[in-house]
Amino acid sequence: MRLPAFLPALWAAALASAGSLRRITADFPNPTNVTFYLYLPSPLPASPPILVTPHWCHGDALAVYRGSSFASLADEHGFLVIYPDSPNTGDKCWDVSSAGTLSHGSGGDGLGIANMVQWTLKNHAADAGRVFVTGVSSGAMMTNVLLGAYPDVFAAGTVFAGVPFGCFASPDGTTADYWNSECAEGRVRRTGDEWAGLVRAAYPAYRGWRPKVQVFHGTADEVLDYANFGEEVKQWAAVLGVDGTEAREVRADTPFPGWTKYVYGEEGWLEAYSALNVTHNIGNHEDVAVEWFGLKCKTGNCFRWGMGGPTGSSLKNSTAAL
Repeated sequence: MRLPAFLPALWAAALASAGSLRRITADFPNPTNVTFYLYLPSPLPASPPILVTPHWCHGDALAVYRGSSFASLADEHGFLVIYPDSPNTGDKCWDVSSAGTLSHGSGGDGLGIANMVQWTLKNHAADAGRVFVTGVSSGAMMTNVLLGAYPDVFAAGTVFAGVPFGCFASPDGTTADYWNSECAEGRVRRTGDEWAGLVRAAYPAYRGWRPKVQVFHGTADEVLDYANFGEEVKQWAAVLGVDGTEAREVRADTPFPGWTKYVYGEEGWLEAYSALNVTHNIGNHEDVAVEWFGLKCKTGNCFRWGMGGPTGSSLKNSTAAL
C-alpha cells in the first residue's frame, strides 16, 4: 500500500505522562502476528475503559505514543491505551483488504487487534462495555474495519481521513497489502444499502447493537479523495438505520474554523466533519475523540456498548434491519 507518512500534524511533542508503557508479548489468536504496546495510566482506576489507536502507514505504535497526547489524557481521565503495531515490515500499512480481515473472526490484522482487546480486558479487569477505536489514514481505514467486523467489541469509533468499510478490498480476497486506486481516487460509489451490505456480510450471524461513528475528512485530501467522505456517511447511516441524505444539524466552524459538523439521526449516532481546504494530513484530534467516546466520564451513566441508539433499545440496529 502507498499511503504517505504523516509529518507535522502528528509529530507535536507528547505531553508528559505519569503511567507506564509496556510492550505486550502474549499468546492469543493472532494469525498475522500483530504486536502491541499497552499504556497503563497512573493512577489505574477500577474497571477502566480502553482506547485502541492503530497507526498510519509508515508509522508504528511508538510513533502514535510519542506524537499524540493520548497517554497524558489517559492519566487525566483514567483509561487504558492499546497501540497496535502492524506486522507489515514494508510500508507498515494495515491489512484492510483481505477477506480475512474484513470478516469477523476469520483472520487478518483485524482479528489480532480484536483479540488484544480481549487479552487486555481479561488481564487488566477493564470495562468490556467501554472499548473505543480511533485512527488516521491507514489507522482510520482499520478503525472502519474493526467497527464493521467487530461490532460486538467496540462501542464507538472516530475516523480521520479514511475510506468506507470494504472499499479497499482486494479482488482476489487474499492480498493484504493492496492499493485500491479506484477507492483511493473516489471512483467507488455505492448506495447506502450496498455499503451496509458489505458490513452485514462481515458478520452474517450478528443481530446486535452497532457502534456509533464519527467521520472526518479534508476537502483537499490528495491521497484518499474527499468523495470517500460522502461514501462513509452513506455506509454508516444505512448501518445505523438513520437518514443519511439530510443532516438534522449543521454547524459551521466546528470544531475549527472552516470545518463543518453534520449530525445524522435524532440521537446523533453519526457525526461527520468536512474540513475545508485540509489535506490528507488532517491529524488525529485527541480531545475531539475523547469527548465523543465519553472517556472523561468516571462515574454514573457513562457511554458504553449497548446504550441507547437510534431505535431507543439495546438492539438499536440489528443486521436484520440493514
